[in-house]
Amino acid sequence: MAFTPSDPQAPAAAAAPIAAAALSAPLLLGFILAYFLLLLGVAWWTSRRADNESFFVGNRSSHWGLVAFGMIGTSLSGVTFISVPGMVGGSGWAYFQIVLGQFAGYAVVAFVLLPLYYRLQVRSIYAVLEQRLGPAAHRTGAAFFILSRTLGATARLYLVVRVLQDLVLERMGLPFWFSAAVVLLMILLYTLEGGVKTIVWTDTLQTSGMLAGLVICVVFLLQSLQLDLGGGWLALREAGLANVFVTDPMSAGFWAKQLLAGAAIAVAMTGLDQEMMQKNISVRRLADAQKNMMVMAAIMLVVVALFLFLGGLLSLFAQQQGLAARGDRLFPAVVLQYLPTWVQLVFVLALISALFPSADGAITALTSSTCLDLLRLQARPDLDDAARARVRRRVHLGYALVFLLLTLVFRWLDDPSMVNLILKLAGYTYGPLLGLFAFALLARRPLRDGSLPWAALAAPALCWVIDAHQAWLFGDYRMGLELLLLNAALTYGGLFLASRASPPRPSR
Repeated sequence: MAFTPSDPQAPAAAAAPIAAAALSAPLLLGFILAYFLLLLGVAWWTSRRADNESFFVGNRSSHWGLVAFGMIGTSLSGVTFISVPGMVGGSGWAYFQIVLGQFAGYAVVAFVLLPLYYRLQVRSIYAVLEQRLGPAAHRTGAAFFILSRTLGATARLYLVVRVLQDLVLERMGLPFWFSAAVVLLMILLYTLEGGVKTIVWTDTLQTSGMLAGLVICVVFLLQSLQLDLGGGWLALREAGLANVFVTDPMSAGFWAKQLLAGAAIAVAMTGLDQEMMQKNISVRRLADAQKNMMVMAAIMLVVVALFLFLGGLLSLFAQQQGLAARGDRLFPAVVLQYLPTWVQLVFVLALISALFPSADGAITALTSSTCLDLLRLQARPDLDDAARARVRRRVHLGYALVFLLLTLVFRWLDDPSMVNLILKLAGYTYGPLLGLFAFALLARRPLRDGSLPWAALAAPALCWVIDAHQAWLFGDYRMGLELLLLNAALTYGGLFLASRASPPRPSR
């Protein structure tokens, strides 16, 4: 029999509290080791005869279906796995507004940006900026990507390592820094040689694990709440946990702002992101890359809806059991305290599957961008392929160390909702990148190299001032994710003003 939280008899009709057995650390470590050995096997198979071209663009021979499926895991990550379900108790399905906007943004990536990247045959998408605006634009775009992806990926990494630490590793006496270092070492071992060629396959495997864990947790919670799929949806609606659209224009979550922000986020964080695009441009044909992007966009709608449905079930379950955990703590608390050991094991393996695609692709993309955009490794005639590979490996190891240090910084900050923090950071770091590409594609006016970085840096600084004084500037109106669009517009305006005093540059 289905129940609703508003029914005073609901607690009596609900299932009795579930006693969860403690997750056996040796058993968990055994499964994690087996999973990691599987990843190493895939890495060995895919990295045979791999070279720098394999690392950077997968020899442009990736299958579009594998790329589409693997990109789902990269786009979602452990933050979606933990934070999105935790948001439902406070804001219902309002996050789905952003996802609907992202679908439109993915279409822009597929039919505007991908044709440009394929026509120019770039290894790094930031080479487009050099062709349109000059070397300073190339370096500035790459630098903003490196900053954006480093902060975003380490925030995602921190969240998952923290959950693993709380679930199991702390009981084994392992300190947080050691746990994070071991996870990064695992990622390094299977990405160091194959790069994109390996990640296309490992991300497919890991996305499968994450989605399998999601479905199993949904099914088990429905059974625990004595609900079927339709009854679960009705229970969420009656509890006010399924509301999608925010209709207050003054709210930071107003639907029109969220849809527009979602489209901008998709363009900036996917179409202008080397990590995401290096997988797309590893596909041989443009038509297949476009197919990959739109298939991924459609599947993302379904998958995020299922995560939100899971979040509603978690909120109902927590109310039933009298559990006080909220936000990012809710899902792990329910799993650890109430669900059987085998479900805990599924949860941990799914969480690891969500962790690796966001971290392995980030380190690989950051290495690629640094080598191609900043060090200009492929353009140096004084280095042979072996020397280039040695430099690439050193950069790869260096980013692993940076990830470890920043993960410890996020541990110190310990924000209660990492998804909101990541989107906030994206507004500051991807905004200038969006404005820079818009200027390169639309205005294409000449710029002095010295003025361009300053124009790109001034925009986020001004946005920070505006954000800090919203009440004084706007009264009751609250600016949310449209901060990214404001940042892009200010960057575009600054570049336009800087271009007025610049000498002519031939358009390409």
